[in-house]
Amino acid sequence: MSFRSLKNVLLSGRYDQQIVSFSAEETICWAQLLSDIKALAIKLRHSDKKNWAVCCENSYLFCTAFFAAVYAGKNIILPGNHQPAMLQSLAEHFDAIIHDGLVAADFSKQQLILPCTDKQSNCRQPFSELDLQQVKITLFTSGSSGLPKAINKSLLMLDNEIAQLELVWGELLGGCSIVSTVSHQHIYGLLFRILWPLCAGRAFQSNDLVYPEQVLAGADNNCTLISSPALLKRLPQDKQSSAYRAVFSSGGPLNTEAAEQCNHLFSQYPFEVFGSTETGGIGYRQQLQADTAWQFFPGISAQLVEGGCLSLKSPWIDPQRWYQTSDQCELFENNQFILKGRVDRIVKIEEKRISLVEVEQRLNQLEWIDESVVLVVDDIHRLSLGAVIKLSAQGKNSIQALGKGKFWIKLRQALRLWLEPVGIPRHFRVVSEIPVNNQGKRLHSEIAQLFENEQFSQENGIKNVST
Repeated sequence: MSFRSLKNVLLSGRYDQQIVSFSAEETICWAQLLSDIKALAIKLRHSDKKNWAVCCENSYLFCTAFFAAVYAGKNIILPGNHQPAMLQSLAEHFDAIIHDGLVAADFSKQQLILPCTDKQSNCRQPFSELDLQQVKITLFTSGSSGLPKAINKSLLMLDNEIAQLELVWGELLGGCSIVSTVSHQHIYGLLFRILWPLCAGRAFQSNDLVYPEQVLAGADNNCTLISSPALLKRLPQDKQSSAYRAVFSSGGPLNTEAAEQCNHLFSQYPFEVFGSTETGGIGYRQQLQADTAWQFFPGISAQLVEGGCLSLKSPWIDPQRWYQTSDQCELFENNQFILKGRVDRIVKIEEKRISLVEVEQRLNQLEWIDESVVLVVDDIHRLSLGAVIKLSAQGKNSIQALGKGKFWIKLRQALRLWLEPVGIPRHFRVVSEIPVNNQGKRLHSEIAQLFENEQFSQENGIKNVST
C-alpha cells in the first residue's frame, strides 16, 4: 500500500472496498468514507460559521468531520475533551460544533450532530489537492498550570511529521491495523490513531480500548497498539498475552516497571515518543533499561542553550527558527539525548534552589514507593514541599508493620542521604493512583487540590500526613 500525503490522500484511488475503520458493530470501507466526507462538506459549506470545534468520540466520525471541515474551508478547533465546562471555557475559540451526541443539547453554539440522517448520496464532485499551509488547526495543552492553552498549527506541520513517522516505522508496521487507548482530540492520538494510518492505508478501530483486559484480548501480530503510560502501567502482572506488531506510548513518562511488563506481555518494549503539543514529536526510544537514551526524529536539529535547555529547529514547528523548550538535556553523538528534567520545575525554598524532578527521583528510588509527584505547598507560615505518593506493595506492608509515625520518620531519614532538609517534603498524600488524564498527563489542579482541601482528601480516601 503506497503512502500518501494529506494533501492528496483522498485522491489516492484506493479500491472501494478497502477497510478504513472497524469496530465490533461495523466495518467502514474507502468508498463510504469518501461519500460521507463529501456529504458533510456540502452541509458545512452552507454554514457561514468559520471556526468549527470537532468533538467526536467515534474515530471514524471524527475523521469524517475533520476532512469535511478541511474541504469546506473551515478552521478546525480540537478541545481536549467534551465536558460541558471545558467547552464553555473554550467557547471564544469556535463558532459552531460538530459532535456525535456527546455535547449537551442546550449548548449555546450551533451544532451539527453525526452521523447525518439527511446526507446527500449523489455528490460526484471530485476532491482537489489541498494547500496544507492554508488549513488551520487549533489544539489545546494544559501546561503546568492546568489551564487550556491554544496551540495553532497548519496541516502542513502535521503532514511533515506523519512523513517522518512513516520513515521510521512504516516498514515495521506494514499493513497492520491500529487500535488505541488514547483520544484523537490530542495531537498524539490525532497523528498516530487517525491521520498517519489513513495516509499509510492502515485500518483504524473507531472505538477506544478502555480497560487493560481489552488491550490484552486485542493483542495480535497484525495489530499495533497506540497507548499511554496511564494504561500501560495498569497492565496485570499475572497474565499472558499474544504479541502486538508494535506498541507506542506517549503523553507522560513511562516507568521502567511498566516497560518491562509490556515486554513480558507482548514480547517487546513499547516505543516511547517524547514531545508536546507545541513541538510535536521530538524523539523516541525503547526503554531497554532506565537510562536508555532518546533518538531524535529525522529532520530535527538540536542544540543546548542557557541552563542546559533543549532548543529545536523542526519541520513540524518552524524549519527556519529555533524553538526553545524548558527541557534540560544532555546531547550525545548519533543524534541521541537524555532528559534531565525541566527548568520550570526548579523552585526556591528558604533561598535554596530545589529541583522538584530530583526530589521525585529520590522518592521513586525508595523501595516503598511506586510513583510520586512533588509540588510547592504554601501553608501560610512558609513555603515547603508536598509529595503525592503511590505506595508499593512493600511500602504498604512497611507502614502496617511500623505504624505511620515510624514509617514517615524512616522515609525522611532515607531521603536525607540525598537531599538537604529543606528539600525533603513536609506534607505527604498517599493515593491509590496519581491523578492523570486519559493521555497519561498529570492533572496538576487535582494534585494541588489534595493539599488545599482537607475535606476533598477525606471524601476521596486520601491519607494526609504532615511531618
